[in-house]
Amino acid sequence: MAEFKSKIKTIEWVENYSKMVDQTILPEKFEYVNIKTGQEMFDAIKTMIVRGAPAIGVAGAQGVVLYAQELEKDNLSRDEFVKTLLEKADYIATSRPTAVNLMWAVKKQKDVIKNSKSDIKGIVEELKQNGIKLENEDIEINKKIGDFGAEVVPKGAGILTHCNAGALATVGYGTALGVVRSAFANDPTIKVFADETRPRQQGARITTLELTMDGIPTTLITDGMCSYFMKKGMIDMVVVGADRIAANGDTANKIGTYTVAISAKYHNIPFYVAAPLSTIDTGIKTGDDIVIEERSREEVTHINGKIICAPDVNIINPGFDVTPHELITGIITEKGILKPDYTKSIKELF
Repeated sequence: MAEFKSKIKTIEWVENYSKMVDQTILPEKFEYVNIKTGQEMFDAIKTMIVRGAPAIGVAGAQGVVLYAQELEKDNLSRDEFVKTLLEKADYIATSRPTAVNLMWAVKKQKDVIKNSKSDIKGIVEELKQNGIKLENEDIEINKKIGDFGAEVVPKGAGILTHCNAGALATVGYGTALGVVRSAFANDPTIKVFADETRPRQQGARITTLELTMDGIPTTLITDGMCSYFMKKGMIDMVVVGADRIAANGDTANKIGTYTVAISAKYHNIPFYVAAPLSTIDTGIKTGDDIVIEERSREEVTHINGKIICAPDVNIINPGFDVTPHELITGIITEKGILKPDYTKSIKELF
């Protein structure tokens, strides 16, 4: 299996702060911002400076480190420090409600806090090292996902993806786009069709940027075009990411994914979800239990600061939808590809 080298590092711990790509200004500008406080990290996750389930998981873990560094200066007793830091950790986990990777990574840091036998300075260092460990592991996990996924990509395939599940949604390789990158390393004849992904256009702004930077042939289409290209025989498979996967395989991903899955099913096209094990929430039985984030009306009513509709029209803006497990051909993880019955295969995996 040839290895693909991605040019992007989305988030990185540097000495005593977090350095990340500001994704709110892509593709006009490619700039990094330095996040130096816990509240800045909360706001960066909330406002989608950093986005994508794996990436915000690492961001959440680093946010706990930032809070720890701040509290270290407050002359607290060890017990007061631990109590306050656990509260701050719980707070940062509320910055976005749907992607379970955030809660998973924050819990990893809370476990460090609870189990540490060190003094305050030692706890801060343990949290920092654990955050760096999660950062490094994310890239390796993504590469494994990519390699497993590449095995089911037909030669010369046209691959449709929705939203962005690439290097910029992770630390630096990607889940769905990790599959694309690993497949492209061995077969440069594959090509990608990227849905624009309204209302924030992550597919247009971010996916196309990533893939063209890496020299992977990419065609941008609007969200309503996928069935047209499926019927034309130009789409051979669909690969998307995930923000949360229930114990039965129901999968929450960016709004519009469910529609793509229905179209794929009708046209007998394989529909794959690519995600790390940290995205699977075995505490949730079905997708009906997944909390769906409601986002601001301005995301729908405005593009680049300009209104595109009647100013007083009613707006409902769910950030995600849930694709039922029966529409999913396989779930590509770092441990292999899960197949139906997902209740059974997920249970066996864990």
